Order: sequence, then structure tokens, then C-alpha cells
Amino acid sequence: MTKIQFRRRVIVLILLCVAVGGGVVRHYAAPGTTTRDIATLLMVLWVPIIGNVIGWLIGKLPRRTPKQAPPAGFDALPEFTPHLAVELTFRRPSVPAQDVPLGPGEYRGALVLDTEGFSARWRVPQGTLLARGTPVALDIEFLSPAVAQPKFVQGTAFRVLVDESFVADGQALQLRPAHT
Repeated sequence: MTKIQFRRRVIVLILLCVAVGGGVVRHYAAPGTTTRDIATLLMVLWVPIIGNVIGWLIGKLPRRTPKQAPPAGFDALPEFTPHLAVELTFRRPSVPAQDVPLGPGEYRGALVLDTEGFSARWRVPQGTLLARGTPVALDIEFLSPAVAQPKFVQGTAFRVLVDESFVADGQALQLRPAHT
């Protein structure tokens, strides 16, 4: 035990004794007297120590094993491989200043069917801008195509979730051959 730990224990014991003594004095003091009020204050001195005691007890609990690394995402895939042709209609945002077309690049989200979501990504080709509110045909790549492709038969309607918002509505057009 270190010197600091010893001092902390002594302080806790002293404050506990003061609080117990205050409780005894308060029990025998007449209601409404100054003696009873001072005894109540002595009992209250114990309150700041309770947090330290709880922290010490929590420190004694066994630790959980660290979480394993999440499974590899799209960054581990060598290149974009289309698994599904879709028609997407990107929703207009509620703030007019954010109503700008989607520029070229890669986008990621989840294609949602009822209560199931499937991680996917799509690309907007260079030199193309996608206007919101207008249907556009795009290719989609799934993170787990073997699980997702059977759910997206031709004509299946779905929503696109990015972060915590649904940003588009879509419909499956055609499955692409699965490459493994």
C-alpha cells in the first residue's frame, strides 16, 4: 500500500467516524436545537466520500475483454464490383441551401428493406452531377453480396440510409453476376 492510499483510507475512516458520531448526537438531541443541526452537518460530511467509495468498488470489478476489431469494410476490397443495377431518386433536403446535386465520387450507405439493412456503396462517374428528385440508374456494390443479392430481386423497393437519415428511395433493376 502506498503512502497516498494509506492517507486516503485514514481520511475515509475519520469522516466515517465523524458521521457516525453526528448520527448518535442527532439521535439524542432535541428537535430544533443547534446541537441537532450541527450533528446533521457532521453526518453530511460523509456524502463527498461516498463517490470515492463507489469509484473504488467499481475499480475492483473485473474488466471486460476488449472488443475485437470490426470486420473488414469496403476499404479492404480491391476495386468496385457492381452487384446490382438500381434506380435511385435522391430526396430533397429540408433546408433549401443543402439542395445541391451530388458530385462525382464514391458514396456509402445502407440499403434498407423493412427492418434489414445491407451495407453498400455506389459511384457517381466523373463529369456527372445527380440532381435530387430525379431518378437515376446506378450500379451498387454490396459488402456481403451473398447475403444481400437474394433479397433484391427485380422490382424490389428500398430506401437508402446514410448516417441517421434516409437520403434516397430506390428500386432494384437487375442483379449482376456475383464475383467471389
